[in-house]
Amino acid sequence: MDNYVTGNTIRLLREKKGFTQKQLAERLLVSDKAVSKWESGRGLPDISLIEPLAKILGVSLAELLSGECVKNSNRHGNMQKSKFYVCPVCGNVIFSSGEGAFSCCGVLLPPLEAEESDEAHDIALERMEGDIYLTMQHPMEKTHFISFFALVSPDRVQIVKLYPEQDAAARIPYMGRGMAYAYCNRHGLFAKRM
Repeated sequence: MDNYVTGNTIRLLREKKGFTQKQLAERLLVSDKAVSKWESGRGLPDISLIEPLAKILGVSLAELLSGECVKNSNRHGNMQKSKFYVCPVCGNVIFSSGEGAFSCCGVLLPPLEAEESDEAHDIALERMEGDIYLTMQHPMEKTHFISFFALVSPDRVQIVKLYPEQDAAARIPYMGRGMAYAYCNRHGLFAKRM
């Protein structure tokens, strides 16, 4: 493995939090001798301790493993850079206002790349009493269906999860100009400008 936590990283983060080796050991339910071995490079924490260690030290797993603290210099999100992630195992839908690293069911999820809606995946948009009614002429079978509709405007997102026994339709409050999305479990993510 190329990246694994170093003793120096553990020591620096422990000191930054103001913990002694004994205090860190007590929180992890290990001996202070174990922490001493890690910090002196004579041993490494067990893989099962990495996540709790990161949590106790107040850093992400990536920061703990790389030894570099990440500062969020982005003080505002840009909904135009939004990304959707869908778990191929359980169908869980994750939305992020930017690209990230997400996993579900033990699978690292790649961001979905939206294609313009085509004839087979045309998203029909209709204004109705302050809402947008989204529909598709699409099968809604157990093996081939629309998993969700979403509207993304410059300042918000709304997602409606669909299931095979439903119609490929959703009514969402109108939020202004933006993008409409539909996700087909076989063919991917489709988008249409509103």
